[in-house]
Amino acid sequence: MSEIEKKLSKVEKMKVDSKYLKGDIVADLTSDAVDVSDYTYEMLKFHGSYFGYDRDSATKLKKQGLDKLYEFMVRLRIPAGKMTSEQYRIADDLAEQYANGTIKITTRQTFQFHCIEKPDMIPFIGGINEAGMSTLSACGDVVRNVMATNAPYSGAKYTKLMDDTYRIVDMCAPKTSAYKEVWTGQKDSNRNEENPLNVEPLYGDTYLPRKFKIGLVLPEDNGLDVFSHDLGFVLVYEGDEFKGYNVVVGGGMGMKHNKPKTYARAATDLAFVGKNDLLNAVEAVVKLQRDNGDRGDRQHARLKYVVEENGYEWTRKTFEEYFNATNPSEPAKDSVKIDGYTIPDYMGWREQGDGKYFVGVPVPSGRIVDYDTNNKTGYTDNVSDKFKSAKYRSAFREITDSFNVKITLTADQNIVFCDIAERDKEKIDNILKSNNIPSRSEFSNFERFFMSCVSLPTCGKALSEAERVQFTVMEDIQSVLNDLDIADEKLSVRVTGCPNGCARPSLGDIGIIGRMPGAYVIHIGGDFEGTRLNIKVLDKVPQAEIGNALRPMLEKFVAERNGNEGFGDFCHRAGVENVAKTTEDALGEENKWAKVVL
Repeated sequence: MSEIEKKLSKVEKMKVDSKYLKGDIVADLTSDAVDVSDYTYEMLKFHGSYFGYDRDSATKLKKQGLDKLYEFMVRLRIPAGKMTSEQYRIADDLAEQYANGTIKITTRQTFQFHCIEKPDMIPFIGGINEAGMSTLSACGDVVRNVMATNAPYSGAKYTKLMDDTYRIVDMCAPKTSAYKEVWTGQKDSNRNEENPLNVEPLYGDTYLPRKFKIGLVLPEDNGLDVFSHDLGFVLVYEGDEFKGYNVVVGGGMGMKHNKPKTYARAATDLAFVGKNDLLNAVEAVVKLQRDNGDRGDRQHARLKYVVEENGYEWTRKTFEEYFNATNPSEPAKDSVKIDGYTIPDYMGWREQGDGKYFVGVPVPSGRIVDYDTNNKTGYTDNVSDKFKSAKYRSAFREITDSFNVKITLTADQNIVFCDIAERDKEKIDNILKSNNIPSRSEFSNFERFFMSCVSLPTCGKALSEAERVQFTVMEDIQSVLNDLDIADEKLSVRVTGCPNGCARPSLGDIGIIGRMPGAYVIHIGGDFEGTRLNIKVLDKVPQAEIGNALRPMLEKFVAERNGNEGFGDFCHRAGVENVAKTTEDALGEENKWAKVVL
C-alpha cells in the first residue's frame, strides 16, 4: 500500500469500491436487517439521504433492550428552489404516505423529508423521480444543490441567474448511472467503469474530499449568504450591461466546539472572470478542491482549509493554472469592487414585472405543517399563540391544487407562490386567511428573519434543541426588543442545534449554537447582510437565559448606536468584547455562563 493510500480516510476507499456510488444500497434496503451497513450509510449520502434514528425514544428503548427506531432523512435537489405546482403536490403526497406528514424547507432552497422507514425508501425516491425531481447530490462529497438569488421577477438579470444556475447543475451533477439503477431500476448497458473520467469527467471515482456548495447572487440580493459557500459568484453589472463574475472561494460554516483546527470561514474575494467564462471558473475551483482537499481527515477536508492554510497568493495562482487550462475567453483579473450587499424582503405581495404577481409567505423555520395537529416528532408542541392554529400544509396544498402557480423556495426557509393572475390574488389571500396563516405584517422584522435548523429528534449531530424551541426563543428575544422600544428592529438571529452550521449561524447579527443539552454558545458581531463572521462571546448559556444574556448588549446598542446602524455593525464598531462585557458586568457574578469567553 502506498503512503498516499495509507492516508486516505475509510470513506475515500468506500467511494472507489462503490462502482460509482452503486455499492450495496439495493441489497441493504431490501434485507431483513433493521439498519444498514456503514458502507451503505456513506453511499446513501450521495443519493440524497442520511440514515439515523429517532432520538426521542432511543434511551427508553435501550433500557428495554429494544432496537432504536431507525429512519431516513431524504433531501431533494431543487436548483435555485424552483418547482411546479404538480411537483409540490407529489412531494406533499409522498410526505403523507412515507414520511412524518410534514415538509421542511431548508436553508439551501430545497425540501427535506424525515422519518422515512427502510421499506419505503425505494418507493419514496422512485416517486420523487417520477415527478421529474431528484435527490442525487443533495448530500455527499459532490457539488450539492446550487443556490441562486431567486426572486421571481421578470427581466434579463433574473433570467440570466436561472440560466447560469442550470448550466452549473448540468455540469456538476454526477454522471454515474448508479442513481437510476438503484431507484428506478434503469440499467445502463454502455456503462464503462474502466476509466474513472469516462464515468465522472469532473470528479473521477473518488469524487470530492467533502461537500461542496455553490451560490450565485446579485449584490442587491445576498439572501443566500454567498460568503458562506465553497464557491460563490457575484454577477457584476454596469447599469444594465453584464460584465462578468466576481469569484469568491473558501466559505463554510461547520466547525467543532473546542477544536481550533476546525472553524467557520467567510469566503475570500478571489478574482473576476469574463461573462463567457462561468463554467471555466466552476471547473477550475472544483478541480482545485478535488486535487488539494484533505482526503485523510474529513473534519479538515473542506475548501476553506485549503484556502486559509495556503493563503491568497497560492490560491489565486493555483486557480489561474486550472482556469487557464480550460481555455477561457479572457484571463482572470482582480475582483471588481462591490459597493455593498443588501438583503431585501420578498414576503407579501409584489408585481413580477410581467403583469403577474407573486406572494411570499413566511414559514417559521421552514416547517410546512398544520400546527393544530399532533405531530409525532414534536414540531407542533410549544407553539406560540400566533401560530398554534396556522395550517401551512393545508393552505399550501389548497393553493397548489387550485392554481397553476410556480413555486420558489428561499434561502431563509420561506416559500413564494409565483405567476399569479391579478384576478386570483383575493382567492389566494382568502385561502391563507381561512387557514390562519399569519401575513408578513404580523411578523416583526426579527421574527421574519429568524432561522433555525431541524436538530432534534431527527438529526444525529444535534447537541441541543433548535426548531422545537424556536417559538420560545423568539418570544424571549422579542420580549427584550419590546422592552427596549425596538420591537421591529431588523435583526438576523440564527439558531442551530450543533456547530455544523446548517442555518448559517456564524454570519448573522447573532448566532446561537447548540453546545450541550439545554445550553448554547452565543456569537455576536456579524452583519445582517451576511458579509462578516460573528464572534463567540458566551458559552453554555441555558436556553431559558438567552433573552437575559442578550438584554445588556441590546441595551448598550440602543443607547450608543449611530443612526440606523444594525446590531452586528454596532458590535463591530464598538468592539465585540466591550459589548459582551455588559452581560458579564450585569450577570457574571452569579452566573458562570455570563463570563465573556473571547
